[in-house]
Amino acid sequence: MTYHSISRLTGALGVCAAFAIARPAHAEPRAVVELFTSQGCSSCPAADKVLGELAKDPNVIALSLPIDYWDYLGWKDTLADSRFTARQKAYSRARGDRDVYTPQVIVNGSAHVIGSDRGKIDGAIDTTIKNDGVMSVPVSMTLSGKQINVSVAASTKGPAARHGEIWICSVSKSVPIAIGRGENRGREVTYHNVVRNLLKVGDWNGTAGSWSVPLENISRDGVDAAVVYVQDGNRDNPGPMLGAAYTSLH
Repeated sequence: MTYHSISRLTGALGVCAAFAIARPAHAEPRAVVELFTSQGCSSCPAADKVLGELAKDPNVIALSLPIDYWDYLGWKDTLADSRFTARQKAYSRARGDRDVYTPQVIVNGSAHVIGSDRGKIDGAIDTTIKNDGVMSVPVSMTLSGKQINVSVAASTKGPAARHGEIWICSVSKSVPIAIGRGENRGREVTYHNVVRNLLKVGDWNGTAGSWSVPLENISRDGVDAAVVYVQDGNRDNPGPMLGAAYTSLH
């Protein structure tokens, strides 16, 4: 197959926001790249590899969000989360199209391209970063005891959001999976920067603000990094990415 496609998916979810835990996070990333992937999709391993390459770029925050709607094809995705499926559907509704497929990449909350096409991903990064407000809001985090403190600066560039949301994502940097059935039977695929949990920190109205989150709320087995991001709109109608950061936890 060239890629898996599905229409009229409904639902939504919010995204992640950046932070620094007792040490600097990657400075001023140019893009948040979200890959919607599935262990049951034969076209996805090539995209998973591309995401692994992007994850090495300090100017890009690359995230894997495994979906669950191909589980019926013979293999239940062991990393899938229905919230990621809902997020992908929400993007489609926000764009006003029916383009929901795997492997699909969403760049900076707006452009979508086939996840295995590195050239188109790079092109989408170059295009979206030119839009007013995209990735223009500084975000930071610090660890104080068992608490994470998140700070988001005021909007200073272009007509950035006045009604955005702030999210934290728990991330596993590298997860090898041996696939026993389905289209990828017999393959071992490594998934990079897999989102394992997410938590809404709060709303953002364009002014500077700070929030505190218990560290235990984002911790779980296998989590060794975190991402925080500020996104225009809300989980049901996600818009452009306004700011983000990534940090290792170990």
